[in-house]
Amino acid sequence: MKQARSLGVLLFAATLAACGPSGETEESSAIAPAGPPPAFALPDISTLAPLVRDEIHTRHAAAEDQGAWGDLGLVLMAASFLEAADVAFRQAHARDPGALRWPYYLAQLHRRTGDTATAVDWLTRVLALDPTHVPSLVQLGRFHLDAGRTVDATALFERALAVDATSAPALAGLGRAALAADDAAGAVSFLERAVALAPGPSGLHYDLAMAYRALGDRGKMEEHLRQRGDAEPSPPDPLMAAYNGALQSTVAYERRGMQAMDGGRFGDAAAIFRDGLGAMPDDPVLRHRLGTALMMAGDTAGAVREFEATLAVAPNFEKAHFGLAVIHGIEGRHDAAIAGYEQALRARPNYLEAILGLAEALRVTGRLEESQVQFERAVDIDPAFADAWIVRGVILAQLGRFQEARAWLERALLVHPDHPDIAGLVSELPG
Repeated sequence: MKQARSLGVLLFAATLAACGPSGETEESSAIAPAGPPPAFALPDISTLAPLVRDEIHTRHAAAEDQGAWGDLGLVLMAASFLEAADVAFRQAHARDPGALRWPYYLAQLHRRTGDTATAVDWLTRVLALDPTHVPSLVQLGRFHLDAGRTVDATALFERALAVDATSAPALAGLGRAALAADDAAGAVSFLERAVALAPGPSGLHYDLAMAYRALGDRGKMEEHLRQRGDAEPSPPDPLMAAYNGALQSTVAYERRGMQAMDGGRFGDAAAIFRDGLGAMPDDPVLRHRLGTALMMAGDTAGAVREFEATLAVAPNFEKAHFGLAVIHGIEGRHDAAIAGYEQALRARPNYLEAILGLAEALRVTGRLEESQVQFERAVDIDPAFADAWIVRGVILAQLGRFQEARAWLERALLVHPDHPDIAGLVSELPG
């Protein structure tokens, strides 16, 4: 099933195309030496919490005295000093070029910065050292799949599955590659196996829904849409587990807390975020995460307190404005919710969740004209969100603008041709 690609994906496709001809395997590609690493300079860490500064100074001394550059790179990456971490990892790689972990960490670092070409290069080096490294096979396969190179992606996912026959991420990759190649039946086969190995809400259910839609099975499509989530299966990754514990920093605490959140352990997540705030009390990211964990645990008063504390430190932190707005809406304070969503959108104008929240808050308060504008704005950002099409069509009909509602819903049918609610609404419109 062909899908429209963003400009970013198209640019990335060009980047990957420059990495070698299609079908060339990673370990057979000529891998140039990484070259001598640049000299290391410790960045300014004076603004960090004392606990974090001490850890970095200790590891820097060990790197200078004992050559432990990789350990220093880990803590610098965790603390978001990515340029310095890059140099430290390169120093470690130059001293031990046969060690897999340093090019792997360099790949993760450049993936985090959005430098996909460099991330691909380092993953290629990892696979030259160990062609069976499943996390690298899966990650490189995903890069190729995002760029539309389904043949290369499929080969990498198949290699990962040959190493680990129970790899949900490899099966998911094969399913998505089949879907991209218009092989809906093959996609269903792989994706159903992946879901069986990684149950629970995840993005896999959306892909399954699209595959069943292509097969004309509306019941299965709706079943999987109801189970859609944001989680993605990942292969066991001991190297990244070691990174996650490298530094008691914002990043380390956030990762550990989010792992607890993903598992539905909201109380554990709140405890982790509180521990992090003990070391870094002014960190807005951890403060917001704590508020989110409390909200998910049902402690709305505690969540409000933490979101407000976040905004006291970072007044434009849009997710904290959004969190407060959600709570206001749940508790019936719709005017306050509207103000909160508007604040979030001033900080981040294309924040889709805030646009939808604002649209709904305006609708329930009877401000239909303003509401339909926001639903239209949401569709402009994500046309795949069928409910936004539907609700705007209903609002236009409520406003007596039947001709405009019909035209809008007929456009919606071009995007969602099999959606019965849209077709039903069109048939019910007068005229």
